[in-house]
Amino acid sequence: MAYEPVVVSLPIADRRTSLEFYREVLGVEAFGAPADDGVPEPLQFALNAGLHLMLVPRGGFGWVIGDRTAAAPGHSECVLSVTGDVDALIARARAAGGVIVGEPEQQPWGYTGTFADPDGHLWMVAAETVPS
Repeated sequence: MAYEPVVVSLPIADRRTSLEFYREVLGVEAFGAPADDGVPEPLQFALNAGLHLMLVPRGGFGWVIGDRTAAAPGHSECVLSVTGDVDALIARARAAGGVIVGEPEQQPWGYTGTFADPDGHLWMVAAETVPS
């Protein structure tokens, strides 16, 4: 059985900041009707045909997770990974105010770099080989 799309939801502090960060870094556009602040509600991006990223303000995130606690900024329970031009994506993340937690370098499994978004969520960018 296929589950499409899969939606990954992450808690955020500021909708506008997150909208601009993901536009600049991943080059994706949010979809949906804009709320009073001009940002689509819910704030979602289609990363590909089968995967959506939904960014939920921390206050609203609580109703989904019940009595559990979301990881505090700086504490990560998962790393999201994408393939692409590692150097370019890391440079765009840096320019957009992201924190680079792993500079681009060759690893045994490929060429990777890792950045944190404004809320501390980690993204690893990977390619099979070092660019020429």
